[in-house]
Amino acid sequence: MDFDYVVLPAIILTVGILVIWLSIRRIRSLTTRKYRAWRSISERVAFSAVILLAVVAAGSSTFNAIALQAYRKAHPPQGAFYTVNGRQMYIHCTGSGSPTIVLDSGYGSDSLTWQIVQPELSKTTRVCSFDRAGSGWSDPQPGLRDADQISQQLHDLLHQAQVNGPIVLMGHSIAGLYIRDYATHYPADIAGIVFVDGSSPSQFHNPLFTAEMVKGPTWLLYRATSILGIPRLLWICSLSAPGLDAHAGLVDAEDRFRGHIGALQTEMDSFPQSADETAQTGPYGALPILIFTQDTDKTSAEGEPNIAVAWRQMQEDLKKLSTRSRRIIAKGSGHYIHIDRADLIEKEVPLFIQQIRGTAPQPSNYGSTTPE
Repeated sequence: MDFDYVVLPAIILTVGILVIWLSIRRIRSLTTRKYRAWRSISERVAFSAVILLAVVAAGSSTFNAIALQAYRKAHPPQGAFYTVNGRQMYIHCTGSGSPTIVLDSGYGSDSLTWQIVQPELSKTTRVCSFDRAGSGWSDPQPGLRDADQISQQLHDLLHQAQVNGPIVLMGHSIAGLYIRDYATHYPADIAGIVFVDGSSPSQFHNPLFTAEMVKGPTWLLYRATSILGIPRLLWICSLSAPGLDAHAGLVDAEDRFRGHIGALQTEMDSFPQSADETAQTGPYGALPILIFTQDTDKTSAEGEPNIAVAWRQMQEDLKKLSTRSRRIIAKGSGHYIHIDRADLIEKEVPLFIQQIRGTAPQPSNYGSTTPE
């Protein structure tokens, strides 16, 4: 059972009703007691405020919980569930052909983030997006959320789903670490790697980036506001990513009202360990690798020049992972290239697959960095 969005709202509702009842009793009792006027007025104001807060907290958290369950029932997932370590994990496969592209989402995202590009990529080969444990439709897993654990769970999920390889791992942001870990532990499965503005192990030892990591008190505030349904109350999470079809758009918009706090916090806490686990991964010989990078000129223009320079160098260093690597800078794109420049992903990745198959000429510019 979902503790944060079923159990806790029920507790908040019960406590809220009790608080309202006791507050009303106290207000009524003031008429039978001979208090000074200032005390009677002060208590009435105070307990009225308590009642108002209790009504808002109980009502908002309850409505949010009911709405989440209703939307999930009305818009069920299109993929399938498999048991990994005794917990359910979700995977959505479309298309046919080999190698299979396995899409791993960035930090704070789930399989829905790929629903703009997955249909187009599925015209070329089989494509599978999935939810890491604790995000999207997948149940939380106990223990650490470091790269070793995450790649092992993905391997088990793919085995259960009969995605037996060869596969092309395509990871966004933090998933850049996870797909490197997977490629190191299961090299026989891998036909290629695609980084979509992927993270580098060195990122998590760089003060420019570690300073932005979320800390404990922020997690508590984020969790509290999500459980209380404040984002829904203020209607600040209702807009889904542009370009999604009707089903994915509805589910994505609703998913934003449900903070996956447990998974987010444990992945954040495990970032340094994931970086250490992947620091020595590679090189991967002549494994085909395609690197998409955000337009760091845009980032620099938005007031983050130092971060832009550091990110640009880390992306350039990814080319050292293979003698058959090349990097493409997605002009005008931010971090979410698969959303900002879906056209580029839909153009280059199918060509990459055809080159792996040997049905398209091999690139003549390995080791290059080109803007597109």
